Amino acid sequence: LSYTWIFNNSTLSLQEDSRRFVSQETGNLYIAKVEPSDVGNYTCVVTNPKAGQSVRGPPTPLTLRTDGVMGEYEPKIEVRFPEATYAEKGSSVKLECFALGK
Repeated sequence: LSYTWIFNNSTLSLQEDSRRFVSQETGNLYIAKVEPSDVGNYTCVVTNPKAGQSVRGPPTPLTLRTDGVMGEYEPKIEVRFPEATYAEKGSSVKLECFALGK
């Protein structure tokens, strides 16, 4: 499966975006330091290349809080490394680790 995110009906181009990242393991969209320009609707598109099919989820709105409350996103480290990672000699391996919070 591959994951893509749509922002206000336009595909997010994340190649040169140092604040946003889509985990190809979970499909989650991570945004560091949310800015007013990030406010809008986000929609996840999951594609199965072998089946040649895509499924589009419902839009999820992102709004900014003005009261300074972090809610459930207190600072924490999100690590989901597999117990073992195997790779062919000379190949590349990508491990995902995210620092969440303020």
